Amino acid sequence: MAAIAVVAFAFSAAFGFLRDTEANRLGVVAVAIAVGIGGVFFVFWAMDQLVDALPGRVRESVRPYVFVGPALAILSVFLIYPVANTILISFRDAQSQDYVGLDNYRFVFTDESMLRSIRNSALWIVLVPAVAVTIGLVFATLADRLRRGEALAKSMIFLPMAISFVGAAVTWRLIYSYRPPGFGTNIGLFNSIKIGLGQEPVRWLQERPWNNLLLMAIMVWMQTGFAMVVLSAAIKALPDEILEAARIDGASEFQVFRRIVIPNILPTIVVVTTYMIINALKVFDIVFVIGSAETSGTEVIAERMIKWFFVSNNDGRGAAIAVVLFLAIIPVMIWNVRQFRQQEQLR
Repeated sequence: MAAIAVVAFAFSAAFGFLRDTEANRLGVVAVAIAVGIGGVFFVFWAMDQLVDALPGRVRESVRPYVFVGPALAILSVFLIYPVANTILISFRDAQSQDYVGLDNYRFVFTDESMLRSIRNSALWIVLVPAVAVTIGLVFATLADRLRRGEALAKSMIFLPMAISFVGAAVTWRLIYSYRPPGFGTNIGLFNSIKIGLGQEPVRWLQERPWNNLLLMAIMVWMQTGFAMVVLSAAIKALPDEILEAARIDGASEFQVFRRIVIPNILPTIVVVTTYMIINALKVFDIVFVIGSAETSGTEVIAERMIKWFFVSNNDGRGAAIAVVLFLAIIPVMIWNVRQFRQQEQLR
């Protein structure tokens, strides 16, 4: 009990110091880290002491739940509660006060801009993973055959992953840049090429439906390196004996790739594809930074959610869009788990 009293006094003094607005900033950081680490240690130590005080018949059956309990509590506070609260807000008005029933969901599935965002998001989750995984698989296979420079080649392809979505969008916005006559020289790479070929510059980001494909190209450019690295690791893990046996039996390199390599790395392909589908569903930065989503018809679901939540300050509609986005991700996760289990059974 004395130890608990001392710890309680120490925590009380620490929290008082953290609330002091005139305290040294480095000291606040140091105390906050110490309180966080010490607090977690104290919680588990105290619970362990309580479990030890229980009868021996109950002690060991309770102990696992005691140690998992804090993690479940944190998960509930930071994950389950926000989901439940978002669902409740989706049935309320813009200020999340009055109950409006299914009006927000009716808006999601009837508004022209929202319907366009759903169609665009469907294209994103089909085209981006398919193209990025295909190119990544090709690069992984070719890089695996390099005798020299494999690390350099992979590093160059993987490099876009180091750039944020915002940074990539700004970079590619310059590449697609268009300036009408009288507003200066066209500095965009694409339009510079067209002008060099004697053609007129194009408003790339306003050309429907190509502007959507141009935005998808940004994400493909960023995600191809990730797919290549993961798939390359899966290919390298294949036993050389299987590949050599297939070649000795007369199989061509394409047959080895199609009939041996792909089936054996299929679980990895499924995982990478799922990761990219989820990323494509929640893409926001690229569309938002490029700008004029409604004007150019490039809206996506996540961008609409941010727009209604934070730009238009309509909590109800923003929450309804978030719920729809959440429900759209669940089938992807179920499909991923089923595919993984099927592959495990085949092994």
